[in-house]
Amino acid sequence: MNQANSTAPDNLSAKALMARVWVQYLKPQRGLLAIALLGAVVVAITTSILAWWLGPAIDLLFHAASAEASLKVFPADLKTWLRAHPLVIVPAVIIVTGLIRFLGQRALTVSLNQLGNQLVGKIQGQLFSRLVRADLGRLQQAHSGQYLSSVLYDADLVRDAASTGVVQYVQASLIVAGGIVTMLINDWSMTLAVLVAAPLISLVMGRYLKLTRKAAQGTMVETSTLSTAVMESLDGVKIIKISNQETAEEARIGDVIARRQSHMIKGANARSMAAPATEVLTTLLLAGLLGYAGWRAQSGAITVGSLFAFIAALGTASQALRQLAGLQGTFTQGTTAARRLFAALDIEPEITETANAKTLPRDFKAITFDKASFSYGDAPVLRAVSFTVKAGESIALVGPSGSGKSTLLNLIPRFYDLSDGDIRFDDVSHRDIALSSLRDQIALVTQDPFLFDDTIRANIAYGTAGASPAQIEQAAKDAAADDFIRALPQGYDTSVGEAGSRLSGGQKQRIAIARAFLKNAPLLLLDEATSALDTQSEIKVQEALERLMAGRTTFMIAHRLSTIRHADQILVLDGGQIVERGTHNALINSGGLYATLAATQFGQPYVAEVVA
Repeated sequence: MNQANSTAPDNLSAKALMARVWVQYLKPQRGLLAIALLGAVVVAITTSILAWWLGPAIDLLFHAASAEASLKVFPADLKTWLRAHPLVIVPAVIIVTGLIRFLGQRALTVSLNQLGNQLVGKIQGQLFSRLVRADLGRLQQAHSGQYLSSVLYDADLVRDAASTGVVQYVQASLIVAGGIVTMLINDWSMTLAVLVAAPLISLVMGRYLKLTRKAAQGTMVETSTLSTAVMESLDGVKIIKISNQETAEEARIGDVIARRQSHMIKGANARSMAAPATEVLTTLLLAGLLGYAGWRAQSGAITVGSLFAFIAALGTASQALRQLAGLQGTFTQGTTAARRLFAALDIEPEITETANAKTLPRDFKAITFDKASFSYGDAPVLRAVSFTVKAGESIALVGPSGSGKSTLLNLIPRFYDLSDGDIRFDDVSHRDIALSSLRDQIALVTQDPFLFDDTIRANIAYGTAGASPAQIEQAAKDAAADDFIRALPQGYDTSVGEAGSRLSGGQKQRIAIARAFLKNAPLLLLDEATSALDTQSEIKVQEALERLMAGRTTFMIAHRLSTIRHADQILVLDGGQIVERGTHNALINSGGLYATLAATQFGQPYVAEVVA
């Protein structure tokens, strides 16, 4: 089966990826994003104001004689008023600014939380929608752990980069800009010295940022691998136990955990070293600035308040710079996650409907396979299979393993699409029938029926909207399930457990048959529906199946030939082709592959039944 190509290739730029995130997820919520950005601006401005206000505040409160330099930006009347009431005005400005900062932070946090969680929910919903609507062939080729990793982790990483990261980036950038402006107001020459030293600090931060980015990418890859490995081990836990491979599996998962931890430790080390290295350089810079400021203070060129304001502004700007550096790792993880996200979302199903898809009526007269062929990649599975089934007939598919029986069955509801040829309902190609309409007319009972972790009632009614309790119970009676259901503690409201784990194989099968009775579809597909049952359960299930088959067009696969001897047609497949066809007696008498299979199964030449 060919795979559709993703429209999010690996070489798509980070800018292009984020543009798609904007269009698909942020633009519809731009009101919330605007509130968050406004809050970030308010926080940045008030942070800068508080740092700047330290200069006039200290000079007014402790060095009134030198306050003139700190108050140079104020009009004369305001200067006079400030000097007259410093004990009231200084705390009042700090309180008011702090309250405004709190309101900005509150608006930022609330809007960002709502925006981010809505974004995650939308991404997770889209990923699951793609998963549940994906072609069956693609699902079988991909590891479910990769999907789980995308649903659980990638959505959060995109959120962190696209909403939280962007807003924090704006806020930190404004704080850096505000810090520089505050430093310039207080002393332009010391500000120039800081700006000259900034490239050296950026160089050190950049080195550790590169290590952090590489470690983040490795962590994401190993997180996906870990999800896949754990799910695979849990799915195969019976085989693991019967093979005494618990230790081997622990070692295998341990290797993945160790690789993931290695990347995480490298990233943590890089992040933990970035701050101390930057702080050492900042400390050296601060020592030089203090020496320079002391020299200038001797000539009255700078006041104590201005120096405090300068250092406060430098501290807030440095902290914001470190936050900007840390956000680079967030953006790296976000773009990597977005790339995987869009790669999953952009793969369109190959099995699609035509523009004017038709509705399949219940009273179709015949199903025709016309030179139907199917291949997995370059490996042919079915080769030009042709036959016709009249409505109400039962068709049995027989043949050795790998002969194409299950594939043929899966082609009818279009779980797979033909490589060549056609399947027609009367004169209408199944490609021209709406998928929902086609599948509405089909009931499926498999060898290992799947039940959801819900009540028996809900499992019987699954897929049949509006079914009444009486209809559900009648379907259970038809499937010979009513007696054992009523014997359960909660009857029809009994929870079946994960995948029906609280029920026996025969009980699960009869609930699946009850589901098919309730659906009442005219076309029935039975995929080895009794092969996994014990003799007693098989008898009850076979009786229920015979009632279910009555009046329905039925395709069945069965290894036990005794269950198909009354089929209207038996198709014997081998190597993807029909090699024999006919009734049970006719095929036994022909002495071909069917007769050989019968003799092998029963341990002696199988004799055709005598028809009275």
